[in-house]
Amino acid sequence: MIQSGQFVRSMRPIWSGLLGLCAAMVVSTTWGADAQTEPRGPLRIIVFGAHPDDCELEAGGTAARWAKLGYKVKFVSVTNGDIGHYQIAGAILARRRTAEVKRCAEILGIETEVLDIHDGELLPTLENRRLITRKIREWQADVVIAHRPNDYHPDHRYTGILVQDAAFMVIVPSFCPDAPALRKNPVFLYTEDNFKKPNPFVPDVVVPIDSVIGLKVACIDALESQFYEWNPWLFGYLGDVPKDKAARLEWTRKRTTGRYASLANRFRPKLIELLGEEKGKAVKYAESFEVCEYGTQPSRDDLMRIFPFFTAQ
Repeated sequence: MIQSGQFVRSMRPIWSGLLGLCAAMVVSTTWGADAQTEPRGPLRIIVFGAHPDDCELEAGGTAARWAKLGYKVKFVSVTNGDIGHYQIAGAILARRRTAEVKRCAEILGIETEVLDIHDGELLPTLENRRLITRKIREWQADVVIAHRPNDYHPDHRYTGILVQDAAFMVIVPSFCPDAPALRKNPVFLYTEDNFKKPNPFVPDVVVPIDSVIGLKVACIDALESQFYEWNPWLFGYLGDVPKDKAARLEWTRKRTTGRYASLANRFRPKLIELLGEEKGKAVKYAESFEVCEYGTQPSRDDLMRIFPFFTAQ
């Protein structure tokens, strides 16, 4: 029979662990509140996309603007894209798509990584939760960006779910103890989509990308397998793709500027709110992000520190 004193002594390690975890949780949910939780040097942002082209499409312009400020940005393609073509597949396609996003990273001034998970086969497993948790910790991320989990593609949805599932685990020391836990919880953001059910995308930040639209166009031009071959074949306009390289680039420029001009117009009220009427109306191209309910909940001032573009416009 355990005596009361023995019981208290036996429980001390458990209580100590619980108190330590609670302290970590308190620290991690106060973004920038004191010296211990202030971001270290340049902000560090990690963006997860399901395939080698998703990060570039959804956040390439913003990443370029961050990189110009000295922020540290990493794109992670959670699958290797090895079925995203109508003629080639497997390792040959995966290598080609990895080379394409590496070229994009050079254009944007960021880092990139492609995980070796088959395209179309991503699942929200415990193993993959650990993998995503480790990637966030290894990057020492202040900000994490991913798809919303109600996207049309299963890989997109499960990328969103895996990042959501990691949003608490990144601060739990005993989960994946081989990778040191973060001492503060990152701000988690969603990339834009047009899906309405069960809830529509509501932007908290709309980033003008007029100054880097050329880099955005260059990235899409570099993703040849997707935007000159696979998507045109998939959606029935392969015959419209110019054969001449210069003509093809101009074709891509028109399509790209049209897409991100449409997004700027869609979220014009938010641009005006952030920039004022005159500057907000003048923005031609934009990308947008929504704050996730998980992780640290940023104040408006926090968002302006993460996206310090609005006073410089």
